[in-house]
Amino acid sequence: MQVFYIHPENPQPRLIEQVAELLRKDQLIIYPTDTSYAFGCRLGAKDALEKLKQIRALDDKHQFTLLCRDLSEIANYAAVDNVQFKQLKAHTPAPITFILNATKDVPRKLAHAKKKTIGIRVPSNAIAQALLEAMDEPILTSSLILPNREDILDDPFEIEELLGNQIDG
Repeated sequence: MQVFYIHPENPQPRLIEQVAELLRKDQLIIYPTDTSYAFGCRLGAKDALEKLKQIRALDDKHQFTLLCRDLSEIANYAAVDNVQFKQLKAHTPAPITFILNATKDVPRKLAHAKKKTIGIRVPSNAIAQALLEAMDEPILTSSLILPNREDILDDPFEIEELLGNQIDG
């Protein structure tokens, strides 16, 4: 696992670009969010998604979240009416996941099988926002919750110790 020490308020562009390059190579990363840490990968990164599902012991019915840079990016992946747009505008960026109707740009495996919905979030975390800017596309994300653990991992050194050999960055 490559570890990057990125400033939480002023992310260093050089380091952000190195992490973005891992994502572009369809690697699985762990990054800080508004609430704790999360797994992340590109939307079409099948191997990284399978690795994430294996680490978290998730089945194919698990609903993932798309981390989007802003409201205009949300419109590519979710059908948003005027009322929803006003709510999104009033409450983003924030640590809130909105469940919206998925567009055809969302892979079938990621949208809810029956409801055709997707969870979408616009983060306020500076590192997450910098990654989204560098990627110029959403990041598929899932909370860093491990099976058989009741606590939330929020210590980067403990995360590295537990998952270092399974994560790319």
